[in-house]
Amino acid sequence: MSEQKERIILDVAYQPQVRTDRDTRRLMLDVIIALMPSIIVAVLQFGLNAVILCVSGVVSAVFWEWGYRKLFKKSTDIGDLSAVVTGLLLALTLPALAPWWIPVIGTLFAIVIVKQLYGGIGRNFLNPALAARAFLLASYATLMSACPVPNALSGTVDGVSMATPLASLYGVGSMPAMFSMGRLFMGYIPGCMGEISALATLIGAGYLLYRNVISWRIPASFIGTVALVTLIFGGKGFGHGEWMLYNLLSGSLLFGAFFMATDYATSPVTMKGQLLFGAGCGLLTVLIRYFGGFPEGTTYAILIMNLCTWAIDKAFRRHPFGVTKGDLMLKKAQAVIAKEEKR
Repeated sequence: MSEQKERIILDVAYQPQVRTDRDTRRLMLDVIIALMPSIIVAVLQFGLNAVILCVSGVVSAVFWEWGYRKLFKKSTDIGDLSAVVTGLLLALTLPALAPWWIPVIGTLFAIVIVKQLYGGIGRNFLNPALAARAFLLASYATLMSACPVPNALSGTVDGVSMATPLASLYGVGSMPAMFSMGRLFMGYIPGCMGEISALATLIGAGYLLYRNVISWRIPASFIGTVALVTLIFGGKGFGHGEWMLYNLLSGSLLFGAFFMATDYATSPVTMKGQLLFGAGCGLLTVLIRYFGGFPEGTTYAILIMNLCTWAIDKAFRRHPFGVTKGDLMLKKAQAVIAKEEKR
């Protein structure tokens, strides 16, 4: 009897079996670790309010997820840390002058509307943090556009807030001398907390790539498309190479490419699909920057491509191993004939 029972247990699993100790919690923890350089730079440049916004985002995101699932008597899954990641990502897309209640409202939209109402983790069709940022931009445009002067520039400029490098690039048509390439790379510029330091973003991205949490395809095609298009068309008053570098280092392009566009649930699963997805994000980002009234196009570019993910996955759908396209077409034709015969 015991031998028979053991045999039944061994026979129920489908092959191949993949054993790994990396679950959702481990992946989310890796993302949190990768965000630490950006958080540290934000705290150093903007002080205590950066900490308040991050804490407010995390606590409120966890609370909304726990409260929703408790209210509808579903199993509580806050231990997977996905809500923590959403809270941190949203906080890092905010300017440091934003009040503490902004991430509370943002995470309510991200967790309840975008994530939980569609079934929870892995079932949302938009990136929750980016969707919440778009919602906040539409609802609190003034608060979301007030970027404070970072500590590195506080002795050289006078004012509570100032235009970001990207706003100067596309609004005024010039780049102030204080926004050198070195300052853009290190993070000595005004902007949303997670986008100011290219170096911090690249350190975090390197960790995610090393841990195989994300693939290189989406970020490479995203950033590469922006680089290629801006290099070809250039900008008035800038050399083509200089214009390209300013576009790559300004705004949330790098942060969005590595931390937002690579979201598992809202990006394609096939290799060709990921390359197309990243290229689409890059092209839309440039188009919005060139022709839109809002200089930062990364948020909306990724959200638009999120909506196209299902179509991209369908177009590049992988076939079962050993089955040719001819076999699939024959099977589809047979199904059509069988359906007609039943009529």
